[in-house]
Amino acid sequence: MEASADTRPADAADRALGHPGGRAPSRMPEGALDPIPREEEVRVSGPDDAGLMTARLFAFNTAVSLSAYGDAPACRAAFSEAVAACRTYERLFSRTLPHSDIARVNAAGGARVRIDPRTFDLLTRALRYCARSEGAFDVTVGPLVRLWDFRAGIAPDARALAQAAAHVGWEKLALTEEPGAPARHFAQLADEAAAVDAGGIAKGWVADELDALMGARGLSGYIINLGGNVVVRGSKPGGAPWRVGVRSPRDPRRLAGAVPLASGSAVTSGTYERCFTAPDGTLCHHVLDPRTGMPVRTDAASATVIARKSIDAEGFSTTLLALGTERGSALARRCPEILQVVFVTEDGRVTTLR
Repeated sequence: MEASADTRPADAADRALGHPGGRAPSRMPEGALDPIPREEEVRVSGPDDAGLMTARLFAFNTAVSLSAYGDAPACRAAFSEAVAACRTYERLFSRTLPHSDIARVNAAGGARVRIDPRTFDLLTRALRYCARSEGAFDVTVGPLVRLWDFRAGIAPDARALAQAAAHVGWEKLALTEEPGAPARHFAQLADEAAAVDAGGIAKGWVADELDALMGARGLSGYIINLGGNVVVRGSKPGGAPWRVGVRSPRDPRRLAGAVPLASGSAVTSGTYERCFTAPDGTLCHHVLDPRTGMPVRTDAASATVIARKSIDAEGFSTTLLALGTERGSALARRCPEILQVVFVTEDGRVTTLR
């Protein structure tokens, strides 16, 4: 399971919210919103000589870029809608914003919590990937993620991991829908110490939503990049396809190759993304085994998944990385959503499965 895209170490307030006996924070007063880090930092540039316009912002604790060819007013309108959508979704899905749906579910002490229909859809989809992942992906990995501090290079002790792992299990998350006008949606954790972490799936869901928004603006071509979750549509001037780079695990500043992509999504999961070396020389990376809380043992340093939908690309990329080249390839062949997989091993060996 991949650790959350929101990887800031939990502060005292975060830990209090996650306490098994803690009270779930109430919904925010109307008009009040949880502040998002660097929310006002949005830069729009272009068009350049080729007609490309770009918006850059910070969302989901990562760098986001939106680039498009088309009429300048249409590009600006698309960027404005996409930025507003990012803010809405972060306030719904963040693990650390105290009034998000995810934070309220985690702090409810096992009580049922009413959630937004969009959160319900995200979690419903997440459970489907959990069921298909052979144990490698689990949306309730929150108790384990909280224990690791990859920024400071601090690993939890074995006893703490074992205790937290006992509260992990996607079957603990129950989602219910009550019919009505409108329908009401609820989430409930059967274990009061369990915690949802949607970081391994949320960016894919968001990327697909941004794709729908930008696609409705009649742009001739565009690329969405949510910190490595890439969606492309249309083409560059002259008809050339987009090219999505695959990083080298030996040196993430360099590329091991590039995948041409005319339409669809590419997502890479890699053990080099957030990691540190322990005093005994062991590489500690952010792709955790939900059963133990330790970094998974795998012969793959990265797995890039190409799919029509970004949620499929993200939902399977971490799973295939965790399973390794042999088991991951076998799973990929059984999943029609996966169009292509590129595995890169630590020594730079590239294996492509179509």
